[in-house]
Order: sequence, then C-alpha cells, then structure tokens
Amino acid sequence: MKIPKSGSDTIKIVHFLRIAALFSGAAFLLFACENNIEKIKAFSSPENLPVVEASNFETMFTDSGEVRFSLKAPKLLRFEGEGKPYAEFPEGIELVKYDEHQNIISNITADYAKQFEKEEKWEAKNNVVATNAQGDTLKTEHLIWEEKEERIYTEEFVRIIREDQIITGIGFQSDQSLQNWRIKNPKGTIYINVAEPQPQPPDSAVQIPNESPPQNPSKKPVDLGN
Repeated sequence: MKIPKSGSDTIKIVHFLRIAALFSGAAFLLFACENNIEKIKAFSSPENLPVVEASNFETMFTDSGEVRFSLKAPKLLRFEGEGKPYAEFPEGIELVKYDEHQNIISNITADYAKQFEKEEKWEAKNNVVATNAQGDTLKTEHLIWEEKEERIYTEEFVRIIREDQIITGIGFQSDQSLQNWRIKNPKGTIYINVAEPQPQPPDSAVQIPNESPPQNPSKKPVDLGN
C-alpha cells in the first residue's frame, strides 16, 4: 500500500515543477534568440553588403593611354568579401572592345554579369549576345571571358548567326575579339539564301484585275528562331 504524501510535500513538488518549467522556457528562448542573432549577423555581415553602389554606371579601361574597353551598366555593386573583391552587375551590362584606332571590334551584352578583379575574369549570364567586327553574332546563356588569357568560352548551348548561315552546338571558345572561334560539338548548320532579287521586265508591273499570282502551298518560310 502506498502512503499518501502530505500537503506540504505536494506544494514543494508543484513549486519545483514550476521552477523547472521556467528554466526550460528561458533556455529555449535563449537558444532561439542566439539562432536569430546569428542569422541577423550573417545577413548584415559587411562581407554580404556592397562597399560601392552606383546607378547608370559608365567607365573605360585604358592601356598605355589608349582606350581598350568601355563598360555600361544600369547598376553596379562592388563587394570585398574574404579578400576576393568582385563587381556585380545585376541589371545587365554592355562591354565594348576597341582596336588601336578606336574602332569597335567586339561587343558583349548580358542581363547579368560579374567581374572578378584578382582573377581578371568576367562572367556573363542570361541572354548573352556577343558580336564581332564582321557581324557574326553569338547567342548563349553563359559566357566566360578571361582577360589574362585573352580568351572567351562557354560549355553551354550556343548559336552563331552569320550572314548566310546559322550554326548551333555545345561549347564554344574564341579569342577576346571573337575573330578565331570554334564550336566544340557542332549540332547543325542552316544555310540562308541571301541572293539579291532579280530585276523584273517592265511588263511584269502590269497587273490583271481579280487574278492572284500562283502560289505553292508546299513551300513555307523556315522558322529560324531567335
């Protein structure tokens, strides 16, 4: 048979349980506060905040007093985290390269870009379009430019649009002027008819009322995409 506890013992047990609950609640709140503080510190860390922010940014890169590149961007953010400074262009970029006579020899635009200063490397993403002096146009979603190595490359799908053909493939590399380029894994080529229209004799200008020119429904324009 169990011996019933006295009233004073019951009061002591209830009091002890209340104190234990208070300590447990305080420990839980302290742990939650520490987690929140760590999150706040991580979010507001100087390494995660830009040291420079600029809008409608424009600049030029010179070599021996001559302009080699010009840069335009709607927004610039510069970071210096962990001793690896970099610039971010979250709203896009336009980068133009010039020759010694200040003629444009290549142009690159993208919806997003980064410049890694110490590595002397640029990374462009999303709707990347590069054009050389001959009018050849490269379209891809990711492009790397290494200034020191003077080369441009990607491992993504690419489309090269020329005056008379469109070439597609996976992987691309070129010099930084986009003059000597090659596609690593070509997928196909579409040839475009660029023949000039032949002059018509004077009689062809006469039209017969209510008579339409003959049509060939089997021939349709080729959809070349973007």
